[in-house]
Amino acid sequence: MNYHPYPYSYPYPYPMSVPIYDDKNYDFWNTSYVNDYYSDYYTNAIPLKDYGSKPFVVNINKAAKQNRTFRTALWTGKHLQVTLMSIKVGEDIGLEVHPNVDQFLRIEQGHGVVRMGDTKNNLYFKKRVADDDAIMVPAGTWHNVINTGNKPLKLYSIYAPPNHPFGTVHKTKADAMREEHDHH
Repeated sequence: MNYHPYPYSYPYPYPMSVPIYDDKNYDFWNTSYVNDYYSDYYTNAIPLKDYGSKPFVVNINKAAKQNRTFRTALWTGKHLQVTLMSIKVGEDIGLEVHPNVDQFLRIEQGHGVVRMGDTKNNLYFKKRVADDDAIMVPAGTWHNVINTGNKPLKLYSIYAPPNHPFGTVHKTKADAMREEHDHH
């Protein structure tokens, strides 16, 4: 008889349904938090709110595509912030600069154009962007993303350090502009 290091035999090279046990010897996949996660992941909408600086896992593609607001903060930590954005057809994020904030944007749906430069009147960098493209914006760089497609441009943005207050939700671009104007 062949020796197997596990208490069950399995086909080579890997089993298709092997029970996974933790150190207490109960079935990991039958614990409630795993089942709740997979249930939400595949069937329910993701609650879009700021989850603060607690540990958090999300299907960012699904969350970004589900978002219907101009900007919603999804996670705000001490050194990093993730926001979701939905840019209407023909609209843009708005020409802006963050003097002390690096920014990463990832397109999840749609088509657009990104423009960047060292001053608001010298946007020398121009690229078309679409699904799965990532945009890196160094601190102090003027930038804008314009939706040139025929459906909302869905993306998420990572700011380091955070750029918006905890819990920020701007339903429209006008709301965002008004709040930024009031803030400054």
